Amino acid sequence: MMRRMIGMLLATLCVAGSLSAQKAEALLDKAAAAYEKSNGIQATFAANVRHEKTGVAESFEGTIRMKGNKFALVTPDIRTWYNGSTQWTYMVRSKEVNLSTPTGDELESTNPLTLLRTYKKKFTASYIGASTAGNGRMADDVALTPRGRSDIARVEVQLERSTSLPARLTVTMKNGMRSVIRISRMQTGVNPPDKTFSFNRAEYPGVTEIDLR
Repeated sequence: MMRRMIGMLLATLCVAGSLSAQKAEALLDKAAAAYEKSNGIQATFAANVRHEKTGVAESFEGTIRMKGNKFALVTPDIRTWYNGSTQWTYMVRSKEVNLSTPTGDELESTNPLTLLRTYKKKFTASYIGASTAGNGRMADDVALTPRGRSDIARVEVQLERSTSLPARLTVTMKNGMRSVIRISRMQTGVNPPDKTFSFNRAEYPGVTEIDLR
């Protein structure tokens, strides 16, 4: 009898886990479709980055423009452009710009919104539950955990029900770094030109370029 009860419990847990994954994937697929149909987005966000091991924390605000797999990210200290292959990272204080070819993990840690388009390749999704976004709208929370080797330990995405687009992203790295990004405004149909996603040297005279590729 005890073995039968344990078997039934395990079966129930498996079914519940399967349904949770299906719901999470459906929500993420809907979010990805909404993004693809958006014709480019621009978002304003507030971020809090904390290293759990050292207790060091930093808060800042910024904006991001995205279209397809390209993005341009602006924060007070750093500006980043990614054109789909090359990434430029400009350090405001040092007036240096680093050129690199980022890995998938690096892109996802720099811009977690890229997970909407790539999560199926490396992550397992599960449904956390319903929640309320910062603007008071109903939302759903989804968790992503890596299936293989990754610098990322866990990602949580809050998706607004009315738009299917993210309202909050929480990224926990294996090194103890935790980033919480709250999106305060999301504009769709922005359709930024391709030059938006590449570094324009003419706008940054005297900059030092460091090629890390």
